[in-house]
Amino acid sequence: MMKRYDSYKDSGVEWIGEVPEHWGQQKLKYVARVQPSNVDKKSYDNEQPTLLCNYVDVYKNEFIVADMNFMEATATPDEIKKFRVDEGDVLVTKDSESADDIAVPAYVKESLEGVTCGYHLTQIKPDKKNLLGGYLFRLLQTPRYNNQFKVFANGVTRYGLSIYYFENAVIPLPSVDEQKVIANFLDDKTFQIDILIQKKQQMIALLEEEKTAVINEVVTKGLNPDVPMKESGIEWLGVVPAHWEVKKLKYLVKDRLMYGANESAELEDRSLPRYIRITDFGNNGRLREETFKSLPQEVAENYLLSESDILFARSGATVGKTFQFKGFEGIACFAGYLIKAKPDTDKILSDLLYFYTKSAAYEAWKDSIFIQATIQNIGADKYNQLMVPVPPMTEQDEIVSFITKLNNNTERLNTRIQQEIDLLQEYRTALISEAVTGKIDVRDYQPEPIISTALA
Repeated sequence: MMKRYDSYKDSGVEWIGEVPEHWGQQKLKYVARVQPSNVDKKSYDNEQPTLLCNYVDVYKNEFIVADMNFMEATATPDEIKKFRVDEGDVLVTKDSESADDIAVPAYVKESLEGVTCGYHLTQIKPDKKNLLGGYLFRLLQTPRYNNQFKVFANGVTRYGLSIYYFENAVIPLPSVDEQKVIANFLDDKTFQIDILIQKKQQMIALLEEEKTAVINEVVTKGLNPDVPMKESGIEWLGVVPAHWEVKKLKYLVKDRLMYGANESAELEDRSLPRYIRITDFGNNGRLREETFKSLPQEVAENYLLSESDILFARSGATVGKTFQFKGFEGIACFAGYLIKAKPDTDKILSDLLYFYTKSAAYEAWKDSIFIQATIQNIGADKYNQLMVPVPPMTEQDEIVSFITKLNNNTERLNTRIQQEIDLLQEYRTALISEAVTGKIDVRDYQPEPIISTALA
């Protein structure tokens, strides 16, 4: 456990709370130059070329470094001089579609050449005799401190924060030497935590890869590795068990493949049929609750879904993505960029067909379609031609049971690892907050060896 300082005092500022007795405090405008940028992304012939550090660069990165892919644009000589991005600067978002995205900081960690601070950002240039950018950056990452900017942000469809609130924000101010120790401590600790988080994320990715490989094996080769095999006659499918059939999808469904409703998603009435769109498909195979939309009953009735129907995305970035309508409490219909397949369960189990669409073989089929087409679009005519390996029904039951158990085990492991990641992220945030507000004393901190071993 980290030690505390010997004595504390009330800062008198709600966002800061108690601070060490010897710390000072000051409004930001007295220890830094605060300037909202007005340099937009447009290029003009009468201006000079420059690289822009934009909103997304700050929002998605903690640190601004030289090897980032900055946007090419133009600005006036005065703008380039005024908004030059220098080592030690702190850049913060000043307006966004959500108040939660206001005052997100990034620290300029190294010297940059020819980079200008872009629009939608406020640039803070600390007076390094009194305030270090590395310390200010970590302070702005502290939820309790950062909340003041979210509170003061105003707007309806877009939120913004004027320079006044940045300039008049009170900064807890240890000495520059102590600020440097705090910043270095947090750089070391957050780096170590980030390595642990990355390793756990890699574990989740590996579990998913292993699951996909097993699913591909059992839906195309079965559970018995010793059965005789035969050539399927399909390049992307390869060999299949000799006693299996390979059939086109159109021969495995009860009705013709059907397109959904071409209606705009405007209603959110949960007493009406849910209107399922591509954007509602979660990566976990479930519907996203936060994207709920509905259609009037009289509009939805021609596009209603039944238990175990499978939806195929037919265009866009998610083309080929599938969703199984299963275990839904209520009534639902589907949108026009989706195609409904109703498996004939006398021929193929809905679960098996759905699992097949999660296999590498299915991905290979999609790729073969795209090679032949100029755009990524798979209509009902192409889905009808999808070749599906079909085992005997008893074997289908065994395969479905095996994959269901595999999915449950993998999800359980992934959930546990994600909980560990969440705890690490919470600890990371708490550590930053406690260090920059003086709740822990890190002045005697000595850097530790970088954690590079496998996770416990």
